[in-house]
Amino acid sequence: MVSSTRQVLIKALVVIVSLVSFIGIASADKASRPNFIVIFADDQGYQDLGCFGSPLIKTPNIDKMAAEGMRFTDFYSANSVCTPSRAALLTGCYPPRVGQLRVLFPSSTVGLNPKEINIANMLKSRGYATACVGKWHLGHQKKFLPTSQGFDEYYGIPYSNDMSTAKQIVYSDKCNWREGITRQKVEKAFADPKLKGYRGFKYKVPLMRNTECVEFPADQSTLTKRYTEEAVKFITKNKNNPFFLYLPHTMPHIPLFASEKFKGTSKRGLYGDVIEEIDWCVGQVLKTLKKLGLDDNTLVVYTSDNGPWLIFGKDGGCALPLRDGKFSVYEGGMREPCVMRWPGKIPAGTLCSEVCGTIDMLPTIARLSGGAVKTKEIIDGKDIWPLMSGKKGAVSPHEAYYYYKSNATQLGAIRKGKWKLHLSKTIRKRNKNKKAKKKWTESKTGVELYDLSTDIAESKNVAEDNPKVVKELTKIAKAFDAQLKKNARQPGKI
Repeated sequence: MVSSTRQVLIKALVVIVSLVSFIGIASADKASRPNFIVIFADDQGYQDLGCFGSPLIKTPNIDKMAAEGMRFTDFYSANSVCTPSRAALLTGCYPPRVGQLRVLFPSSTVGLNPKEINIANMLKSRGYATACVGKWHLGHQKKFLPTSQGFDEYYGIPYSNDMSTAKQIVYSDKCNWREGITRQKVEKAFADPKLKGYRGFKYKVPLMRNTECVEFPADQSTLTKRYTEEAVKFITKNKNNPFFLYLPHTMPHIPLFASEKFKGTSKRGLYGDVIEEIDWCVGQVLKTLKKLGLDDNTLVVYTSDNGPWLIFGKDGGCALPLRDGKFSVYEGGMREPCVMRWPGKIPAGTLCSEVCGTIDMLPTIARLSGGAVKTKEIIDGKDIWPLMSGKKGAVSPHEAYYYYKSNATQLGAIRKGKWKLHLSKTIRKRNKNKKAKKKWTESKTGVELYDLSTDIAESKNVAEDNPKVVKELTKIAKAFDAQLKKNARQPGKI
């Protein structure tokens, strides 16, 4: 009897020891997995950082990131406007592949399909805590919001800050109503068929927590400050767990707002104030990582969704030495400033001039968090860890890079090595003669070829001198575009 009891106790002890060991190993594995922070500015120009040559804007924290990490000179967003560029970042796909999402408005009834694999739901499946703090712009209705796309929590505005509110917005019982606006006034506006709810609320956007509006209209002058506080809070709360923080800033998209601490402090005017406050935010995030001992285990990426909105002059950014800006497939529209930092993993003070971009974030983060992306669907992005880690001889994994237009459907250009070809396009203009039989006139433009190794500004068209290059790139571009559209997936719909 005693012997039997002893055997039972010994077996129980073995099970307990094994369980404790397993929990210890699992905890150690969990703690060793890297954290990921992606900071995404809105409409920031290529030159609008000190480390990228800005003569007036001071960005000491991002400059320090570059000194302690890697600066990417040929890093691309996958589109030159908000919604498609964000879809590409999260899904690792060129925009037409994931639903041809154009810029979404408060009246839109589509969004990023929740069935798509994205950085957040991929990491969540691997035990990561996930949060989106800032501008979303991938669908404002509940089924499209971050909390339906793999994020544990969300705090921010659902689309661009120059828009208004939407009929589908759900207001919290504790919503902070501002500027004399009440729930009753909003409901009345949407009930009036003449107003349609939008016209009386220009530049008045909802601030949301998870799926409810907690402030309307949002106090935009404090958004960057409050995003920073939310980011720090999330990092601190998850200091003992692997986490992913997606921090897409509302600024410097117009209208521009800065807090009192930064307003009027930059030599570049209000636009400079805004960028310098975002730089302060980066500094607070890095400071928090160091304070909590997470610095050496966290990859931080800083970049922008597309180029500057040049028509706003001093309130827009600067893409020099690149050509053009937002809405364009010239370099100024899609080549973005990018800095990555991970002490001990990314070599300090280094430069990468290989072609890569936001579509590469998903497969790269998947690899770093424990394996490849598990999906049968086509992903356009590539694992760029060899570039990030400074591996000797590493080159771009992209044989060619494709520039889709702001309508998220048409292929506008292709880059292969040093060559960039702008495809011929049809330009439609409304006929001013009201008596004319045709309302529109159409004209075709010729192709444009640029050697980016010597002409980063795309100023000298060398298509006539290089017919073979034009023919080759045109063939590659058309084949890729046909393949992509054949395998395109549907957006989420209401």
